[in-house]
Amino acid sequence: MAMNATLWWQGGIFYQVYPRSYQDSNADGVGDLPGLIARLPYLRQLGVDAVWLSPIFPSPMADFGYDISDYTGIDPVFGTMADFDALITAAHASGLKLILDLVPNHTSDRHPWFLESRSSRDNFRRDWYIWRDGAPDGGPPNNWLSEFGGSAWQHDAATGQYYYHAFLSQQPDLNWRNPQVRHAMHDVMRFWLRRGVDGFRVDVIWHLIKDAQFRDNPANPNHRPGHPPNEALLPLHTTDQDEVHDVIAGMRRVIDEFDQRVLIGEIYLPIERLVAYYGKNLLGAHLPFNFALLSAPWNARSIESIIAEYEEALPPGAWPNWVLGNHDRPRIASRVGPEQARVAAMLLLSLRGTPTLYYGDEIGMRQVAIAPGQVRDPFEKNVPGLGVGRDGCRTPMQWDAGPNAGFSNGVPWLPLADDFARENVRNLDADPASILNLYKALIGLRRQHQALISGSYQPIAAKEDLLIYRRAGESNSVLVVLNFGDDPVELVSAEIGLKGELLLSTVMDRTGEKIAGSLDLRGNEGVMILTPRTG
Repeated sequence: MAMNATLWWQGGIFYQVYPRSYQDSNADGVGDLPGLIARLPYLRQLGVDAVWLSPIFPSPMADFGYDISDYTGIDPVFGTMADFDALITAAHASGLKLILDLVPNHTSDRHPWFLESRSSRDNFRRDWYIWRDGAPDGGPPNNWLSEFGGSAWQHDAATGQYYYHAFLSQQPDLNWRNPQVRHAMHDVMRFWLRRGVDGFRVDVIWHLIKDAQFRDNPANPNHRPGHPPNEALLPLHTTDQDEVHDVIAGMRRVIDEFDQRVLIGEIYLPIERLVAYYGKNLLGAHLPFNFALLSAPWNARSIESIIAEYEEALPPGAWPNWVLGNHDRPRIASRVGPEQARVAAMLLLSLRGTPTLYYGDEIGMRQVAIAPGQVRDPFEKNVPGLGVGRDGCRTPMQWDAGPNAGFSNGVPWLPLADDFARENVRNLDADPASILNLYKALIGLRRQHQALISGSYQPIAAKEDLLIYRRAGESNSVLVVLNFGDDPVELVSAEIGLKGELLLSTVMDRTGEKIAGSLDLRGNEGVMILTPRTG
């Protein structure tokens, strides 16, 4: 099944918005849908094609929206259904697609389905969740651990059984082996697709099916003190079960009932297992999220090896994708430093496949240190001191140097970075050499040169601090040379086609330079060179 490279989700650029932190319109310190509508012109100016929203459904907010109590509503903190409809209309009028975060693995413990399920063992929704008797000698049914610390089993005194929760105890897992659960979630998907959404990013999609025999997970021989406690066991029987692919194929069939919609899966797995989520005959997720760059050692050889492994593992016709940051991982500018964050931007936007940006990365937002008294993340609260807190990458968007960075007229729900008066959209937009204008230039080059979208990926070299590859199009090619080190490098080689016009430097000062046989790179600099088509 060959893919048509003109599909919007293949040629487009995705941009993740964490709604609580993007723009507040009513001074309650929390971002909302009217605030996002007001910022759509910025997103069009940036040049992205699709906006993915973290959950906006009604929720008790035990995990800030990933504990859903109503799959077909809007939480009042974000606005109303009328606001959502206005957002869809405004986004589409601006040429933007809108992607919703679907969280089908678990609900809130206050969802009506779970309230019924736990009301009695005989309730018709009892089997919608995963209930088990305790162990014969007392205690949980098995050794499964919660991702957020402690046992994954919660005892329910009223009915005398335990229910399974892969995350918080307030997030009971649905039983996806029950056809009624599948039908109900398919109807949820249709509700939003009919309302105009352009697809879903499916949360923890590799968790949806658990071992039917409820076998204990094996010990992780590589676990060390100081690592998150859930990593003491290998999730052999709680994630990535073979039957999950049938579940995903069912979701894909729902997506395919509608024109030009996309199914994205959140999957933290090694590449060789990740690519199975494209499904048989590519009828699984269109884009199983590739998070390899989130944890890669930041050097040329490591990055080249990851790209090569991924390109080799992709099923025939599968469309690749790359992610540089998200709401669960530390900010790229803090992971690699501000200079390499520019190199990372060029990498992301020049690799083959669909790129996903995380809000604020385009202005170089950094991980914010959160004082103990300001921690909101339940993961950090459950296992403090291990550095797992996610608040630092979820801080408010830095729009200008005014009060609260232009995010809110109230007290922001999370503290702002201390550099917001300098590092903000308004200041950086006015600086031609800023990282924001680098992102705009990179996005503009993708629009201008089809080689950067549909061209092949041709690895050339990864030696010392240099990573070199070519995106080969039909009429010309773009040569990408990235310096992952601090030291200047002189490159002389006729073999790699060092002849052409320099399109862009990450330093933003060499556009139009003619290259013929040699190239001087500064430390922490990346360049893109338009070259004649070869081979």
